[in-house]
Amino acid sequence: MFGTSKIKTFSLGLGLSTLFAAAAFAQGAPASAASAAPTATKIGIINIQEAIEGCNEGKKEADSLQAKFGAKQADLKNRKDEFDNLTKQLQAQGDKLSDEERAKRVKDLETRQKNLQRDYEDFQNEVQQAQQEVINRIGSKMMVVLGKYAKANGYSVVMDVSAGQTVLWASDGTVFTKELVDAYNAENPVSGAPAAKPAAAAPKPAAPKPAATTTPKKP
Repeated sequence: MFGTSKIKTFSLGLGLSTLFAAAAFAQGAPASAASAAPTATKIGIINIQEAIEGCNEGKKEADSLQAKFGAKQADLKNRKDEFDNLTKQLQAQGDKLSDEERAKRVKDLETRQKNLQRDYEDFQNEVQQAQQEVINRIGSKMMVVLGKYAKANGYSVVMDVSAGQTVLWASDGTVFTKELVDAYNAENPVSGAPAAKPAAAAPKPAAPKPAATTTPKKP
């Protein structure tokens, strides 16, 4: 009939996959740029799905979704388990029941199944809508951070591999999902999230020792 599954942090393939062309990061460039000498194209690769899930705000929202929908999910699972048990009982006892009792139980199971299916579909729609709102909210801010990071680090093209695109090989430094998450966390701090470790301070130079003095000997 239907299966229950653990609430996923975020749904996959919800339209956030984007291919960023050079023009996306070159708005406002002078027209003469097209005639300039060609330069090497720096391509970056990210997993925007992973970045949204992995940032501090994404983790906090995932916990909030679980807290909001966890009880309803558990209730649906209990009802599903009860339905399965009653179905097994009917199958095991069917031959021993009167026609009237058997018909009564069959009707009860049909009613339970319809109600359960309807409530499950409503639950799924509610969860997906809540997930989509979170993804849209974090995703829109993530794009702003991505644009700043790409410009600052000289990327002409940024590709997202979260929706199934395959990259067979990439040089070191090409994939910067973690760096994007760090940049997002810095611009969008979340209360209670672990603070970034400060850079180690350079060791202070040792204080110069006073020059040794000698006492002249008496003649």
